[in-house]
Amino acid sequence: MSSVEERGEVGVAATPGSSSGGLGVVAVGAALEAVVGGPSMLEEVSIRRGEGLGPESDPDEPPPKKRMRLPEGESGKLEERLYSVLCCTVCLDLPKASVYQCTNGHLMCAGCFIHLLADSRLKEEQATCPNCRCEISKSLCCRNLAVEKAVSELPTDCPFCLKQFPRSSLERHQREECQDRVTQCKYKRIGCPWKGPFHELPAHEEECCHPTKTGTELMGILGEMDQSHRRELTLYNSIFSLLCYEKIGFTEVQFRPYRTDDFITRLYYETPRFTVLNQTWVLKARVNDSERNPNLSCKRTLSFQLILKSKVNSAIECSFLLLKGPYDDVRIKPVIHHHAFSNDTNETDYVPLPITDSVECNKLLAAKNINLRLFIFQIQK
Repeated sequence: MSSVEERGEVGVAATPGSSSGGLGVVAVGAALEAVVGGPSMLEEVSIRRGEGLGPESDPDEPPPKKRMRLPEGESGKLEERLYSVLCCTVCLDLPKASVYQCTNGHLMCAGCFIHLLADSRLKEEQATCPNCRCEISKSLCCRNLAVEKAVSELPTDCPFCLKQFPRSSLERHQREECQDRVTQCKYKRIGCPWKGPFHELPAHEEECCHPTKTGTELMGILGEMDQSHRRELTLYNSIFSLLCYEKIGFTEVQFRPYRTDDFITRLYYETPRFTVLNQTWVLKARVNDSERNPNLSCKRTLSFQLILKSKVNSAIECSFLLLKGPYDDVRIKPVIHHHAFSNDTNETDYVPLPITDSVECNKLLAAKNINLRLFIFQIQK
């Protein structure tokens, strides 16, 4: 080892200040790396090269910095620090979709942001950031695209195979590539209940007994499938029948939030008066059927009623349904309602607004107004 170091020192001192000397040092360094097989000797040679540069070297100049190498485990600690920095300030979890920030930069995932706005609407308060208590709204807050991209590149574990993937590619991996993802037998439509890892699917399908079922057994299964299919077609056939009516009217309606005059005020919605089929109408809506504290409930629903404001000489039998407006993304399942309107029965009962779940309800509550489209079909006697 001493002879190698002496040869290294001679190589450095032979040509001080010359370009050929620099090339010689590089060559010596390569040779040392090949002989010794480690970076420690190279670092020693580079330091000696800096000391032996002669008059061109500055004695006051600090020695060159060595490249820091993160020990094993530091990368994991860095990921943990990023998790704590990029997580939502409300649920303390990494955002899965859009990321919003208040005016002071505190982050909120889309679900928590919408939930905060919905709660403030129910409690008749100004929504505030949970960290700094500054005011938040859809106009004051903006999306943070840099955080969204950073979160999408952070590693996460696949729940099936437990391998790590970037969050941006995890969904595709779970849907198409993971060999341990839960899948179903291709004969599930004829009654096979098997569920298991994808890599076991070929073996199961070879042994599955459902393809060998008798015609009588298959007819029973197909009968159940036909019943569910008929229920789905009934709604669409009813809508097509209503479209054949002579008097059909539709309009865009806007539900605006109001408060009752009770000691404990309750939130309700009402539309301005509108005219359809030469009659004046109003729509009203309420949250959780006027529950006392709907903000304390995790499950939230909206129900509405249609009110005839005009005076009529005879009863008007109508069918009506609400659909989403042209500029909203709320998901509503169409449901047809019937009522005979007269001067005595000018209001329908409150019927559920057919939204899919509480998340969609929070989206409507967080909005400034609720915009929907109403169809009314007058039934001719």
